Amino acid sequence: MPTWEEPGPAPPPSSAAVAAIMRRTGRRDTAPELALRRELHRRGMRFLVDVSPPGTDRRRRADVVLRGSRIAVFVDGCFWHSCPEHLHLPKANAAWWAVKLASITARDRDTDAHLLAHDWLPLRVWEHEPVTDAADRILAQDRSRRSGADVS
Repeated sequence: MPTWEEPGPAPPPSSAAVAAIMRRTGRRDTAPELALRRELHRRGMRFLVDVSPPGTDRRRRADVVLRGSRIAVFVDGCFWHSCPEHLHLPKANAAWWAVKLASITARDRDTDAHLLAHDWLPLRVWEHEPVTDAADRILAQDRSRRSGADVS
C-alpha cells in the first residue's frame, strides 16, 4: 500500500504539442542515463541496467545497479523528480501536476528507505549534474562499500 497520494487519472493534454512531448518521454535510456553509463563503463565499472536490486521489491527499478557493492543509482530528471533548482509547475492543470509530482517525490523517498532497509545504498543523480562528478561520487561509494569504510 503506497504511503503517498496518487493524483488520479491524468487530465487531457493542454495542446497537441504537449501530447507529442509526453508521448516521446521514455522511461529508460535517457540521454543523462546513457552519458552516466558510458562514463562509468569508461572507468572500468560493470553494472546492471534498469533492474530491481536483488532482494527488494520488483517494482522498484534502478537505472544502474552495482551488485557487488549493493548500490542502486537513480538518474532523476529535474521535472519529474522536482529538482529544487529547476522545478517549475506547468500552468495548465497545475493542481493535478502538483499532486502528481509530490507523489513521485514521496515514492522516491519510500524507495530509498526500502533499499536502505535491505542493505542497499540508493544514490540519486540529477540529470543536470556533471557526469564526471556523478561518476566520481558513485566510484567513491563503490570503493568505500567494497572496503567496508563509510563515505558520505
